[in-house]
Amino acid sequence: MAITLSQDVTKQLRASIKRYVAENLDQDIGDLKAGMLLDYVLKEIAPTVYNRAITDAQAYFQGRVADLDGVCFEKEFGYWTQPAGPRKAR
Repeated sequence: MAITLSQDVTKQLRASIKRYVAENLDQDIGDLKAGMLLDYVLKEIAPTVYNRAITDAQAYFQGRVADLDGVCFEKEFGYWTQPAGPRKAR
């Protein structure tokens, strides 16, 4: 599944990459280079992170589903098994 981003997010990410490179590598890069780096990250690195996040989410939800009986169980037909309390006079 290809990772796609909105134009606004892409623009913000390019700006973030340009700032990172300027502050940490002491180089100024333009939108083209920042966009190329972003494309590389989205195609090469992001799928690994995405797949790990999906695996973690699956494990989390499988754990919750496995415990549904313990969390969501309600005893059936319990009305008549309750101890009878004192009756009110009419």
